[in-house]
Amino acid sequence: MSVLETKPGLEVLISQEQVRARVRELGAEISRDYEGKELLLLAVLKGAAVFLADLLREISGSVTYDFMATSSYGTDTKSSGVVRLLKDVDKGLAGRHVLIVEDIVDTGLTLSYLLEVLSQREPASLRVCTLLDKPTRRVQPVQIDYCGFTIPDRFVVGYGLDHDEQYRNLPFVGALSE
Repeated sequence: MSVLETKPGLEVLISQEQVRARVRELGAEISRDYEGKELLLLAVLKGAAVFLADLLREISGSVTYDFMATSSYGTDTKSSGVVRLLKDVDKGLAGRHVLIVEDIVDTGLTLSYLLEVLSQREPASLRVCTLLDKPTRRVQPVQIDYCGFTIPDRFVVGYGLDHDEQYRNLPFVGALSE
């Protein structure tokens, strides 16, 4: 039985092969841009953990990682608009090259909040890498430096993204039926 057969109401938007290829390209791009620099990947939990693991293996050079956790969805499919910091980084960011790794940029509220908070910690550089960008939902403008895929306004799951903690283990990005 295939993964799709076990998940009714799910449409594949980005296949496992497409995700793998794009993550490889992003890793090569990031490796070139940070050549000779020590890079800290800062993943936003829980959704970006899968993307981080694959991206990390595609980056050459000196790279470490840490995690932050935020919440703005709860168990709903729409953002509440209120961002809460649930877990902060373990070490200081001053003077470090920091790349925020996000699973998806939607309204821009979470990313805008993180950029504001982290820039106050005086990193040497602060940039953003997201697997998915949903620009039609943007209410807060944010700059994305590395983007895997631009997607339509659909609620997506898989490859780390969830709905009520389900679907994270899918190897592709899918859209849930309305």
